[in-house]
Amino acid sequence: MTQVHEGHHHANHAAPSHGVAALPPPRYLQALAPLSPAEINAAVAVIKADVELGPGALYGNLDLREPTPDEWRAHLAGTQLKREARLNISHKDRPGVWMVIVSLETNTIVSRRHFPTAKSAFQVEQLLDVERVVKADPRFIEACRKRGITDMTGVCVDSWSGGNFGDAGEEGHMVSYAHCWLRLYANENFYAHPIDGLNVAVDVKTGEVLRIDDHGGPPIPMTDIPYDPEFMPPARAPLKPLNVIQPEGTSFTLDGHAIAWDKWTLGIGFSPRDGIILHDIRYVGRPVVRRAALGELVVPYGSPERGHYRKNIFDIGEYGFGKFNHSLKLGCDCLGAIHYLDSHYCGLDGGLITIEKGICIHEEDTGILWKHWDFRADRTELRRGRRLVISCVNTVGNYEYAQYWYLDQAGEISFEVKATGIVNTMACEPGRPSKYVSEIAPGLTAPIHQHIFCARLDMALDGGGNSLVEVNSFAEPVGPDNPHGNGFFATETVLRTELEAGRRASQETHRTWKVINPNKLNAVGKPVGYRLHAKDCVTPFLAENGPSGTRSNFVRNHVWVTPFHPDERYPAGEYVCNSDGSDGLAEIVKQNRPVENTDIVVWHCFGLHHVVRPEDFPVQPTMSAGFALMPSGFFNLNPSNDLPRETNTASVLADGSIACHC
Repeated sequence: MTQVHEGHHHANHAAPSHGVAALPPPRYLQALAPLSPAEINAAVAVIKADVELGPGALYGNLDLREPTPDEWRAHLAGTQLKREARLNISHKDRPGVWMVIVSLETNTIVSRRHFPTAKSAFQVEQLLDVERVVKADPRFIEACRKRGITDMTGVCVDSWSGGNFGDAGEEGHMVSYAHCWLRLYANENFYAHPIDGLNVAVDVKTGEVLRIDDHGGPPIPMTDIPYDPEFMPPARAPLKPLNVIQPEGTSFTLDGHAIAWDKWTLGIGFSPRDGIILHDIRYVGRPVVRRAALGELVVPYGSPERGHYRKNIFDIGEYGFGKFNHSLKLGCDCLGAIHYLDSHYCGLDGGLITIEKGICIHEEDTGILWKHWDFRADRTELRRGRRLVISCVNTVGNYEYAQYWYLDQAGEISFEVKATGIVNTMACEPGRPSKYVSEIAPGLTAPIHQHIFCARLDMALDGGGNSLVEVNSFAEPVGPDNPHGNGFFATETVLRTELEAGRRASQETHRTWKVINPNKLNAVGKPVGYRLHAKDCVTPFLAENGPSGTRSNFVRNHVWVTPFHPDERYPAGEYVCNSDGSDGLAEIVKQNRPVENTDIVVWHCFGLHHVVRPEDFPVQPTMSAGFALMPSGFFNLNPSNDLPRETNTASVLADGSIACHC
C-alpha cells in the first residue's frame, strides 16, 4: 500500500495586489473533447457512403466513443488515443437499430452491431411531426368537434413517449402517446386548457396514427392564466441592480474543452443524450472521478385516470438532454464574467445542428468557507469560498431543467438541478379533483409526480482500484460501556458484490456511502476516500411489476455499483424507447460481479417528490435537488487551509458612509 503524505502549507498573509488565473490545463485532456462539427460531418459522410446503412438512414445519437479505463491509462502513459464516433442508425422501412463505430482518422466503419428489436431515441423533427399528422387525422378532428372545437389552429398536441403497455396494435411500432391542450389565442398559456381524455397513439418513425383514444373526461378549463408579460398587468417596480463584477477577469483557464481552475483540472464533454459530461476530474493532479454525467431522468406521474397512466417519461433515454439545450443569454441565465461553449449534434437527416452558447462556465462566491474566532487571543481567521460552475438549461416539453456542476476550493464536487417550467396539467369538475392530483385553479389540476435522476459516476480515486463502503450509525445500548445512554458510533462495511451494493437510504442510521482506494492510505492509516452526500433520495411509488415500474427499475435503489463495462452506459439501458426493462440496472446487477478494488461505476438516484401547489402555476418557481462528492480522508487536513487572506473592497455600507474593511 502507498501512504499519502501532504505537507502543511504556511499561509502567506500578505494579500497579493492582483489575482492569478490557473495555469493551462493538461494537454492530454484534448483527447476527450466532444465531437467537432467537422468530425460530426465526417462520421455522417461515412454512413451515407455505406451501401447497407446509408440509403434512408435516420440518424440518432452521435457522440464520441469514449475510452475505457484501460485505454485512458494507456493514453496517459503515452499511447495515442483513437478518435472514434459512435452512431445510432435506424431506417423507416426496417426494424431495429444499428450501433456503428466510425474511425475519425481513417473515415471507415470500425464495427457495426444490429439490435433487431431496439428503437432509437425520439428526434426533435419526429416530435414536431407528431402534432402535424395528428391534427390532420379525420378521427381526431371529429373527437375535437365533439368537444366543441371546430378551429384546429389552437389545438396543441404534445408527443409523449408511449412506454410499453402491451396495447393491441402497438407491437413493433415506435410509439408516442400524445396528450392535448387548447391555445385560445397566439402566445397564450395553453397548459391552462387541457383537452383531458383525448389521446393519440402514433408511430413516430413512420408518422402513422395508430389509434385515437377518447376516454371522455371533464370539460376543458377555459380560465386564462397567462405568464407572458404581453398579457399581464404592469410588472412590479424593479429592484436596484445587483451586479457581479470581476475586474481582473476570470480565474479559470480554458484550452478548447479542457479547463483548469484553482487546483482542479478536467475536461468538459457533451453528448446529445447526456448533455454535459465531466471527464478526468483531478485535484492537484490526483484523480477523483474519471467521468461524471446524468445517466437518466424518469418522471413518473401518479394518476391512473384516463390516459394519464402512460405518463412515465425518460427525458434522457427517450429524448436526450443535449438536443434540448438552450442558447444561453448573457446577463440572464448566468451572471458575472461568462465563458460559453457551443453544443453540436446531428439531426434526423444527418445535418449538423449547433446550439450557440449551450454551456456556461463562470465563478460564484459561496460565502464563508471557514472561520474561527480565537476568543482568548481575540484573533479571527476567515476565508470566503468560491466555486467553478459549469451549467446548461434543457427544456423537454413543459419542463425546464437547469443543471449545475460545482467544484469548490475545499475539494468538493457537487451537482444541482433546478426544475422549473410548467407543470403537466389535467382537468376536473371544479372543486372535485381526484385524490391523485392537486387542483391548482378551478377545474385545472396537476398530478402528483416525481422527478428521479440517476447520476453515473465512474470513480478513479488516486488512479483506480476503488471500492464502495457503507457507513451506518447506531446508538450504543445502555450498559457497562454506555452507562449514561449517550454513546453512539458508526460502522463501515465494504460492499463486495453488485447485489450487496444495491442500497437504499436510511434516515434511522443516517446511512452514507464513500468510495475508497484501499491501496492508498492517508496520514492516519485509513484508505483515502470521497463521501457521497446523498441528500435528496426519493421513495418511488410505482409497482415494481407494473409496466412503468419494470422499465424504470433503476429507481428501486438509491445507490448501485457495477464494475466498469463499456456497454453498460445508462441505468435504463442503451435503447429506452418502448423498452421492457430487461437491460436496466436491476437486471444488470443480477450478474453479481465483484465490485471491490476495481474500476467501479457508482450510480446514484435522487430527485424531487412533487405534490403540486397553486403557486407552482403558471410557471413553477425552481425546485432544487442534487448530491455532493466530498473528500473523506482523501486529504490529511482541510485542503482549503492554505487560502490567502482576502478582503472584498468593493463591498460598501448600505447607507453610503465610509467604513473600514476587515
